[in-house]
Amino acid sequence: MTASDYQRLAGLFPTEVVTHSYVSDIALPGGAGTFALITLDNDVDHTRPTTLGPNTLLELGEVLDSLKARADAGEIVGVGVTGKPHYLVAGADLSATQKLASYEDGLAMARLGHEVYGKLHTLGVPSFAFINGVALGGGLEIALQSQYRTVSTGAGALALPEAFIGLVPGWGGVYILPRLIGPENAVKVMIENPLSNNRTLSGPAAFKLGIADALFEPADFVEQSLAWAARVITGEETVSRPNAADPSATPEAWDAAVAHGRAVVEARTSNAAPAPAKVLDLLEAGKNWTAEQSRDAECEALAELMQTPQFHSTVYAFLDLVQKRGKRPAGAPDKKLARPVSKVGVVGAGLMASQLALLFARQLKVPVVMTDIDQARVDKGVGYVHAEVDKLLAKGRISPDAANRTKALVSGSVSKEAFSDADFVIEAVFEELSVKKQVFAEVEAVVSPECILATNTSSLSVTEMAADLQHPERVVGFHFFNPVAVMPLLEIVRAPKTDDAVLATAFVLAKALKKTAVLVKDDAAFVVNRILGRMFGEITAVFDEGTDAATADNALRPMGLPMSPFTLLALVGLPVGQHVQESLHAAFGERFWLSENSQKIIDAGIKSLWQKDEDGKPYIPAETLAMLAFGNTPSTSEEVLRRTQDALADEIGRMLDEGVVAGPEDIDLCMILGAGWPMHLGGITPYLDRVGASERVNGKKFHAEKEPAQAAS
Repeated sequence: MTASDYQRLAGLFPTEVVTHSYVSDIALPGGAGTFALITLDNDVDHTRPTTLGPNTLLELGEVLDSLKARADAGEIVGVGVTGKPHYLVAGADLSATQKLASYEDGLAMARLGHEVYGKLHTLGVPSFAFINGVALGGGLEIALQSQYRTVSTGAGALALPEAFIGLVPGWGGVYILPRLIGPENAVKVMIENPLSNNRTLSGPAAFKLGIADALFEPADFVEQSLAWAARVITGEETVSRPNAADPSATPEAWDAAVAHGRAVVEARTSNAAPAPAKVLDLLEAGKNWTAEQSRDAECEALAELMQTPQFHSTVYAFLDLVQKRGKRPAGAPDKKLARPVSKVGVVGAGLMASQLALLFARQLKVPVVMTDIDQARVDKGVGYVHAEVDKLLAKGRISPDAANRTKALVSGSVSKEAFSDADFVIEAVFEELSVKKQVFAEVEAVVSPECILATNTSSLSVTEMAADLQHPERVVGFHFFNPVAVMPLLEIVRAPKTDDAVLATAFVLAKALKKTAVLVKDDAAFVVNRILGRMFGEITAVFDEGTDAATADNALRPMGLPMSPFTLLALVGLPVGQHVQESLHAAFGERFWLSENSQKIIDAGIKSLWQKDEDGKPYIPAETLAMLAFGNTPSTSEEVLRRTQDALADEIGRMLDEGVVAGPEDIDLCMILGAGWPMHLGGITPYLDRVGASERVNGKKFHAEKEPAQAAS
């Protein structure tokens, strides 16, 4: 590419918030010489992360050229790159990638990144990256392209998330990382973490893997890094990289890592998204490539993937939904109405209640008291919280002081009088309306008039729960998903009498708990469980009609769901799934199939329809099949898929007509964050639009005026 090509590319981004490259000359300790430190800063506070665009890269390239000239003149002995507070660089600006409308534009962007980053190891003096904060995608690749790296113990969110967003680590990461930390670890970072809810690494975890050569505390991170760099430059410090790997020496390790990665992709996406497989293709072929050969292949892969429907769908799902709508929930009252919460009560001490207690204590840092019907249950719940804190401490995810403080915040009691000074009490008891009504009556009798009463119900009427209370306006649905620590969605349910102050407090709490909240109407099973219930109903119905289990369970694989319906039901728990289905059947009738076969399995104490043979292959035991009754109208996979698509389009159309949520975007957000709906499908409603189900069933698309994922149509 020529300079004019890059300038034309930069012209496509006239509104780019440029991350500038500011250079400071620093005299290294011990007389090691003058060190040029580049600080990447967009001149905006921490609310606007530093990102990478063509203008940013061109400026960085010019700065590196000038530093090479100074290095050649003997003026500097090393070059370092760090970032503004909390960030190295948060990666490429995804919203801007939609302007790269052609393969040629995508290729130019990919090549520009490689050309600029390549300058970091041709300066003629050692190059360093001081990872002071967030380093994602191209941000982490800046560090990888440097010759040496330090990382702060306070740095959060280090990752190569490209497989998650529909791309590949295309600026050298896919080539450098496996050689730096070994192919098995590289697959964890490039495949397993992105496909596990886009998991990231902490600074200490990155150091442990070998991504960084040294680890320092945040307070004097840059000073310690400079002192370390001085020792490296003078030869006093020898850098050891025990996880580094040479593919020519250990080709079998490369092959094993790739095979493991492909198994993960198959399990998590059913190979329905192209990006993860492309990452592994580059890793596999790169075993025998030079850096230059890998560079060319990476650029071509990036350019191709940027034009795919899956990438454009992911941009919609990730940016428009998770990042934008998720942070500005539709229908949320003014946060100024929210009440302070200085103590939380949790009714129940079972697994779900214990998870909630841990979350509130860790994130809010306020006292949390749990109650249950006897001391043994209370002790077990508090013990669970303490054990989970000990696990976090053992993994290095919290400090000893934080562990002690969190444990001290959680207590238990057999008396609800312990809630007398609580500001927020949430129940997590058995999913039975009469039980929950009794609990709320008992709690209301001891708490202040301002105390908010929340329910974690997954399917029952919040309105009915509050009907007999003196202050029904204080009740709100606060529905978490299991496991609580992992699942990001929180369905906030407004009953007809719930007041704005209560609702505002619920949304402020959700943010403090680091959850994404969606406002939903008080209808049976709300959003996620209602949609999943309709899907489960169709799959169990075709099974009962005579479709063999493998066909029924695998028919939805083209959707790329994280697990098959029968597998998910077993994970949720067959009795729990059946209980929700009963609630939905009672509320909405025959369109929610209530399987007698499922009840027979539950009554027999069977945990899952599928069992595993000695080779790990699923099968249904003969004794299980013998107790079931089937019809004689089996369906093909294609018929099951189409039938399920149409059922989902029907149910979502009804939900929108009923005003369960503000719009189809909220349905999409709930399914992505609460059910693991694949990002590459761009949300469930654009998917149903693309496959024609919306028009087949409702006579119109969910996004008829402006499809949010129109590039994927």
